[in-house]
Amino acid sequence: MKISVLGTGNMGKALVKQAAAYAGGQVFWGSRNPAEAAELAKTFQLDGIVTGSYEEALQADIIIPAFPASAMIEWAAAHKEKIKNKIVVDISNPFNNDFSGFTTAWGESSAERLQSLLPESKVVGAFKNTFFKVFENPVFEDQKSDVLVTGDDEEAVRQFIERFEPLPFRFLHAGRLANNRTIERFTLLELELAVRYGTYPYISLQLFGIKEAVPAN
Repeated sequence: MKISVLGTGNMGKALVKQAAAYAGGQVFWGSRNPAEAAELAKTFQLDGIVTGSYEEALQADIIIPAFPASAMIEWAAAHKEKIKNKIVVDISNPFNNDFSGFTTAWGESSAERLQSLLPESKVVGAFKNTFFKVFENPVFEDQKSDVLVTGDDEEAVRQFIERFEPLPFRFLHAGRLANNRTIERFTLLELELAVRYGTYPYISLQLFGIKEAVPAN
């Protein structure tokens, strides 16, 4: 399945670099400034990165808009017809401007909100708990960083994990999209812990007791 990443911020760069290095095949990098993305791609010295516009990036099967949660609503409304039946990966966390809380209600997540805006797309939540610095070294003391993958479409979750499994992370099926209500809030706690212990922005999850990435049921 073809992968595209939209955006040249920290997470966009990190995702493109990892996907191009490990996932195999082409990774399309969409940007509002394709020339800038092309120059950045050269610095990675990796084969398989194709750059172009945001519109061109929508042709992929798995689309990762690496935008802040505040930009996702407008993006979804503008492109919902073009991304029908596509897997759309939500990596965003709905933090407010000073990181003291959330822009979503207690019983809502960014991923659920995106799915409601894109009823004919298959929204998968992933990489929410993974800060961009972790992509540079996702293995800490011989333990891989865990990526929690959620979705209401089981086949979409399976396809995402299968496509990204070559990356040096451990991908765990973390259930339905509603579980992002917990994941997104815990990610803000991760941020606070990283600042408190002086490791920000290098922090992620490692869950003990799970031997296999494939769930028992």
